[in-house]
Amino acid sequence: MSASEGSAEAAAAAAAAGAVHIIHVSDRQNIPLELNKVDYAIERKKSLHSRYYFGVIFLIMNLVAWFFRDYGQSIRPWIRYIKVCGNEGEDCFHSLGVLRVSLGCFIFFLVMFLSTVKTRKLCEGRNSWHSRWWELKAVLLLISMTLPFFIPSQFVQIYGEIARIGAGIFLLLQLVSVIHFIIWWNKYWTPDEEMKKRCSIGLFMSTLFYVVAICGIVYMYTTYASRSSCSLNIFFITWTAILLAVMLVISLNSKVNRGLLSSGIMASYIVFLCWCAIRSETASIRCETKNQENGNGGWITIVGFLIAIFAIVLAAFSTGIDSKCFQFSKTKIENEDDIPYNYGFFHMVFSLGAMYFAMLFISWDLNNSARKWSIDVGWISTWVKVINEWFAATIYIWMLISPVVRQNKVMDNDTNVQDTNHSHSVDA
Repeated sequence: MSASEGSAEAAAAAAAAGAVHIIHVSDRQNIPLELNKVDYAIERKKSLHSRYYFGVIFLIMNLVAWFFRDYGQSIRPWIRYIKVCGNEGEDCFHSLGVLRVSLGCFIFFLVMFLSTVKTRKLCEGRNSWHSRWWELKAVLLLISMTLPFFIPSQFVQIYGEIARIGAGIFLLLQLVSVIHFIIWWNKYWTPDEEMKKRCSIGLFMSTLFYVVAICGIVYMYTTYASRSSCSLNIFFITWTAILLAVMLVISLNSKVNRGLLSSGIMASYIVFLCWCAIRSETASIRCETKNQENGNGGWITIVGFLIAIFAIVLAAFSTGIDSKCFQFSKTKIENEDDIPYNYGFFHMVFSLGAMYFAMLFISWDLNNSARKWSIDVGWISTWVKVINEWFAATIYIWMLISPVVRQNKVMDNDTNVQDTNHSHSVDA
């Protein structure tokens, strides 16, 4: 082989080596980008899954609180050595038992709130804390649940007073979330020339919601207000019917022009709140046409109790993941590495939800001694729900008329400016 051939082969080998090297460097540059995309997808999936785990924890805490209220005396031998529980352990059962479990749940989600409140990106360490480390969080939960059973009853009573405020804030957040859902639902079914099918379905659904609301009013009149002596129930139901009529009239006003779907959903919602309020009255003064405690009242009570617990968990879960309706700026651009929901807000809602379920189990009365399988029964519970109903209707009515009020103010300001300019020109 000649020298020229040898040099040619060496040059070719060098070129091939250079090509291999170039491809290798290029691949190394592309691999991290692809891995990042995969990592973001995995982290997002874990984050979405973790919210269900927290929901299960919250459900378990509800069941534990119910157990300490109704069956806590069965574990009396286990806690008789704890000083704060008293000689018979009474300060760890019934209402105080519920408040202690609620306080433990509140502490757990408060710690989670403080440790995740500033999380913005999936690559942050706080995202891993929120989505992983379940063994460590199990230890944190155990400590949080144990600590309140060593706190004196006086401090637990103070927590109960604070829990009333926290539960009220939770109801307010839940109401805003419900109204936000109603607005979204109404926009989704808004008539569109290119989607006549959606328009017809929206019209059908708005009619259906109003029919359900009216049937609910009739049912409550016949079941809970059949006698003139049931004056308070008659007042509650009549005022609810008036609110329905007001919302219908305002929605049909040509200046408002918001359609019937959103008002129909809201009508059904406030009728439901009115029914819940009347159902919270004690059975002896509820003015029912028939005694609901007879017959299948036992299993109906149990099923209703379980449904109420799942409703509490669902309310906390749905409100917790709906942080966008509480944002003042709706123009924020979401990036691929952004967290799918606000972790801090999520845990804050669950911490307030811990206060809320405590109030439901003790019927908003710190000295309440509720009967077994009951939840949110008593005059305080009734008035809390009635006020919540009126407040919900008031907010929704203001939401309907506020654009018209603001528009009138703008027109009045423009008119005043024009009059001022005209007077100045005349004077000149």
